[in-house]
Amino acid sequence: LAATKCCLDEGLEPTCFEQSQDIGGLWRYTEHIEAGRPSLYPSVISNTSKEMSAFSDFPYPEDFPVFLPNARLLDYLRCYAEHFSLREHIKFGTTVVSIRKHPDFATTGQWNVVTEADGKQASHVFDAVMVCSGNFSEPSLPLHCFPGIEKFRGQYFHSRQYKHPDVFQGKRVLVVGMGNSGVDIAVEASRVASKVTICTRRGAWLLSRVFDHGYPWDMVFNTRLASLIRNNLPGPLSWGLVNYKMNQRFNHENYGLQPEKRYFLPVLNDDLPSYILTGRITIKPGVKEFKANSVVFHNCPEEEPVDVVVFCTGYNVSFPFLEESVVKVENQHASLYKYVFPTHLQKHTLAVIGLIKPLGAIMPLTEMQARWVTRVFKGRRANGNSAGYQSTVQVGPVLFGLSFDEVLKTDWLVYMDTLASFIGAKPSVLGLLCRDPWLAFTIFFGPCSPYQYRLGGPGHWEGARQAILTQWDRILKPTRTRVPAGSSSSF
Repeated sequence: LAATKCCLDEGLEPTCFEQSQDIGGLWRYTEHIEAGRPSLYPSVISNTSKEMSAFSDFPYPEDFPVFLPNARLLDYLRCYAEHFSLREHIKFGTTVVSIRKHPDFATTGQWNVVTEADGKQASHVFDAVMVCSGNFSEPSLPLHCFPGIEKFRGQYFHSRQYKHPDVFQGKRVLVVGMGNSGVDIAVEASRVASKVTICTRRGAWLLSRVFDHGYPWDMVFNTRLASLIRNNLPGPLSWGLVNYKMNQRFNHENYGLQPEKRYFLPVLNDDLPSYILTGRITIKPGVKEFKANSVVFHNCPEEEPVDVVVFCTGYNVSFPFLEESVVKVENQHASLYKYVFPTHLQKHTLAVIGLIKPLGAIMPLTEMQARWVTRVFKGRRANGNSAGYQSTVQVGPVLFGLSFDEVLKTDWLVYMDTLASFIGAKPSVLGLLCRDPWLAFTIFFGPCSPYQYRLGGPGHWEGARQAILTQWDRILKPTRTRVPAGSSSSF
């Protein structure tokens, strides 16, 4: 949706091929699992707040919850598509079969695209291609990494298959992996199962949606001041700060969660600590071996009886419609400049959108990628100089870990600023300090909400300033439903 809208903003003519029958992708819940499409369970709620997850020129309605149930987030996407008239550019029920270089690619940069709809194939020629297929469709289930699984007599499945907790009623459940889905499923299972165990090799820092002083975690964490401190401290001091901050709420080591290595690999869940305290969930190290009706963990001699195993082992990344010579995924890595452009193409007319795992909202990030990419396709940067882009892109490849559980490779705010600087949309705090000091103060000390990137440059939006100055009002509106007499109405 963001890619289509950004094409329209730049005067390009977009055609979006969508293999399902409606918009929404991951956020459109269906009871059945559709091949080649992400699948979610009905209880999924967004991990990032509405102000930090908004597209930069389309704030959420003020009455929407701070963190969005999947149905409300889908409502927002539908409103976005309707407001900017995006549906008319989408061809539903159409699968992309192949994308190949046009015979004269070296001079035109064009692509031959073959699609299939209603059993019939069609060929097209496009001047440029944006790949927005995501990475939550092909589950990774490395059973060879779990000795004895072939002997196991119980039930096992990948988290993609999960829909409702009824399957765990009265059962002893093992959840393998400690990503966001793994912890969510474990918490849901523990309400009906007789016992739930999470096994994790690496541990994880645990974040809650409710952060300092009750504010959303990302509005406190992703500020320019906090990012400046995090990225300029010496390594050991930065690690010490993270360790201190993460253990303020509870000591991770006491809960069996302390990460083994010095990296920041957060999981977001509001319930896990209390469920560990009440014995509803137990944390164990990685699986050593499966037996007929039990499992043995590393450094734990006794066997653990198990009836159901849920493998929350992430997803594979693949581009079956692309030749390996265009984008090659090898050992769950690919070479993409700024996680977007293949570095070796003669013409930069193909871009991958959204293939990144940030500690922050994905929607404004993919929108920023699309804003940059569409300007590259137009052959210009903020100053209209196409040659400037060539010197920017033609550098050595940047290796990016594509596996779902890879360690975070980039700071959300730094990455957003980097791409914004490419198109001339990065806000200047010092410049604003002279013209609009209150706005400058809000931008630097407050959350880096996406509206900051519409204050100036291409795509300038007149409502950006007001959206920034009223962001806390929209956060507090759905929560301050009872204001005691005599209390302050401000945040």
